[in-house]
Amino acid sequence: MLDIKITRTTEPKAKPAAGQKLGFGKIFTDHMFVMNYTEGKGWHDARIEPFHNISLSPAAMVYHYGQEMFEGLKAYRNPENGEVFLFRPDMNAKRTNDTNDRLVIPQLPVEDFVQAVSAVVDVDRDWIPTEPGTSLYIRPFIIATDEFLGVAPSKTYLFMVILSPSGAYYESGLAPVGIWIEDEYVRAVRGGMGFAKTGGNYAASLIAQQKAHDAGYSQVLWLDGVERKYIEEVGAMNIFFKIAGKVVTPALNGSILPGITRNSAIQLCKQWGYEVEERKISAEELVEAQKNGTLEECFGTGTAAVISPVGKLRYVDEVMDINNGEIGPLSQKLYDTITGIQTGRIADENGWRVKVG
Repeated sequence: MLDIKITRTTEPKAKPAAGQKLGFGKIFTDHMFVMNYTEGKGWHDARIEPFHNISLSPAAMVYHYGQEMFEGLKAYRNPENGEVFLFRPDMNAKRTNDTNDRLVIPQLPVEDFVQAVSAVVDVDRDWIPTEPGTSLYIRPFIIATDEFLGVAPSKTYLFMVILSPSGAYYESGLAPVGIWIEDEYVRAVRGGMGFAKTGGNYAASLIAQQKAHDAGYSQVLWLDGVERKYIEEVGAMNIFFKIAGKVVTPALNGSILPGITRNSAIQLCKQWGYEVEERKISAEELVEAQKNGTLEECFGTGTAAVISPVGKLRYVDEVMDINNGEIGPLSQKLYDTITGIQTGRIADENGWRVKVG
């Protein structure tokens, strides 16, 4: 167990007013968690401090070689009794270590990750918004800090956790989005870092994201990087299709992020009696399914949106309208169930909810 030293701010910031539009990742709470790593010593000096800028050498390796990782999860407040919950934080901790392995960053014990997140959320629990659909976004991350211009793993790191009160993903209610299936650029390939939660994957996605936005689409859906024909994932979400009554999602193959919401959706669908297929699915198969009327629903899963219904898919010259641009019943049921578990409004039969404090 970590021995966390807590230093509380003497200059607390004004919290957002009730009803204020929060957006996403724009406002930060009063405190942050910090812990150092030194080769030969391990992780040490766990502490919670007032939120502040950090000072690094211009030669810090994170700037030059991108040895860094991050995670994303949320804290939720029960609207009835004020209890605070995390949703499956052990899964984020395990994914942290999968990413760390790929980037040669030291392992971080799962229990230490969960304790660090819980502790800083507990200190800033008053920052958790209470309006429907809102939450406290949690951003844990690790950066390489050695002052060295050489391509090698760093010998020192910082692990930090910052918090940001965030508004409802859909301010006017759950609404289907348009998705651009990218057929020019690729995001990742098997054997690369596609499964890892690291900034380079997201930097590589920006050019296609800009192209999609210019064409009027909200997100990019990536194809595999070799054959350029098989569906992989959306930039910020995993993707699901309901085809002829079956729930289909791309199999994890090393270039797809193993989403925690993805895993939760699969478990729930199986518990509800749906046949779930994790397999290769080509863009051409989707086009054919849309033409023959068997493409019944499409939705993304991720921390930010939880469930994001898709009403339109574009692939080359084909534009596929899905379920008349309306939310499908499975998409709605998954959203209601997962958000209900997260906030404590409905029973947690799978033991996913972790109480803070």
